[in-house]
Amino acid sequence: MKVVCIIPARYASTRFPGKALADLLGKPMIQHVYERVLAAGVVSFAAVATDDERIIAAVERFGGRAIMTAASHRSGTDRIAEAVSLLDIDDSDIVVNIQGDQPLFEPSQIDAVAQPLLDDQAIPMSTLIYKIVREEEIAHPNAVKVVFDQDHFAIYFSRATIPYARDKGAKASYYKHHGIYAYRRAFLKEFTKLPESTLEKLEALEQLRALEHGYRIKVIETPYDSVEVDTREELGRVRRLLEAKGYS
Repeated sequence: MKVVCIIPARYASTRFPGKALADLLGKPMIQHVYERVLAAGVVSFAAVATDDERIIAAVERFGGRAIMTAASHRSGTDRIAEAVSLLDIDDSDIVVNIQGDQPLFEPSQIDAVAQPLLDDQAIPMSTLIYKIVREEEIAHPNAVKVVFDQDHFAIYFSRATIPYARDKGAKASYYKHHGIYAYRRAFLKEFTKLPESTLEKLEALEQLRALEHGYRIKVIETPYDSVEVDTREELGRVRRLLEAKGYS
């Protein structure tokens, strides 16, 4: 059973066009992501899936693998599914999705998200969650919250604050979703064929499609927060964080 990691990266971004190629300490951001992927212990193959020749060229310049995919994909998951269809891997193999705008993730997070699928072939999909420590994220719609059962399978994901503490003074723990997924290859093929679901449309969260169609998602708590780069200001913040840690 292999673990392959596909990094979806498109050039056209509404808020930050070309962000995958943005300079970050002398390297394009996508290179930081790729190098961290290769540092994960379980990964046997990694590639960038994109729809732009400029990203293909940048990846090949630093010696990485890149796969050209269609420009029409609605989501990174659809892009990954096309890329995986071009690879020689088994239906039982595991595909990990790391977004191309997450240059600060820890390589051990890939090991963590893949492990449940390595341990139990009945699990089709897993993802990471993080206990919220910044108060402002509890109500912020960009921090997607998740609630889960006693076996750590997701019950629901929402941009709203869940759980809702009805009684004054009641204390709750809040968890946010990290956009790092692992899928069994057979499930990934099935998932992209499913019709877009009602809750998925309302919340703009594609993982709700899996839940609405009766699939279970294992959630794994990670001790590491994640910073996604959606704007030039966030790129500056990531640059400062990398410099503080001594990364190059």
